[in-house]
Amino acid sequence: MKYIVKKAGTLIITLLIVSFLSFFAFSIIPGDAARSRLGTEATQEQVEALQKEMGLDKPVLVQYGNWLKNFITGDMGESYSYSMPVSDLLKDKIPITVALTLLSFFLILLISIPLGIFTAQHEGKWLDRALMVLNQVVMSVPGFFLGILITFVFGLVLKWFTPGAYVSISESFSGFLSYLIPPSVAIALPRCAMGVKMLRSSVISQMEKDYVRTALARGNSGHQVMYGHVLKNALLPVLTFWGMTIADIVANSIIIEQVFTIPGMGSLLITSISNRDYPVVLGIIMLIAALVIVINFIVDILYGKIDPRIRVEQ
Repeated sequence: MKYIVKKAGTLIITLLIVSFLSFFAFSIIPGDAARSRLGTEATQEQVEALQKEMGLDKPVLVQYGNWLKNFITGDMGESYSYSMPVSDLLKDKIPITVALTLLSFFLILLISIPLGIFTAQHEGKWLDRALMVLNQVVMSVPGFFLGILITFVFGLVLKWFTPGAYVSISESFSGFLSYLIPPSVAIALPRCAMGVKMLRSSVISQMEKDYVRTALARGNSGHQVMYGHVLKNALLPVLTFWGMTIADIVANSIIIEQVFTIPGMGSLLITSISNRDYPVVLGIIMLIAALVIVINFIVDILYGKIDPRIRVEQ
């Protein structure tokens, strides 16, 4: 319990730091949200009046304190561009980005674990070497290029899906998931390659340990040793990698949403940055940070469950 409380405290402190740094960064970025909202024809008096109405005339720390107090109570503020609550603006977009992130992560686990084990068990053989060459190629290809390639090959040539014809979850749940599979594959493949390489190295390292030779000498089969002992220890360093991968997945989701014309938080974030719609940008950044930190928190808890020594040391 002490381990969980400590991790939860770290989570909260991290979110506070992210919120403060994000808010402060926007305060020093050139440009005026009030003038951007009124247009270039507005007079200085009109701009100052709107700044006062928006609370932009107050010191940065006061603005941050007011924003944080409202955010904690569930009020993300009002969008400068859309003149509506940020929470209402995001409520239909959050499930899309979250679904894309989780589906990508699921594909990474589904592909990288079996392939990592397989390549480790066939270390040095021609199939292992061929897979490692392919693995290196996939690892070096950017996700957005894979997205363009998948759109061209499977969308335009093979016509397995219609690029740009996004299906909302309210219209069809199966259609929604089907449309998210190609972008999820584009996000997942390079990270699958990294996961395979890391798990392969970890399994090979564990196979050289004395406890493996002892287990085999006692009559345990290779299958029993692999899944009863080796894999448990080999997964520990990989768990940390998967936790870090979440942030990368979310960041790439924003880019991939543009490639596949998915109306998630990514397209709204880019539009809001260009419009200096800071309440929307801050709301999205905090939600993304919360998603990443919470998933890493879950990974830390699993890490402690798999290896109780972690909890004792911390």
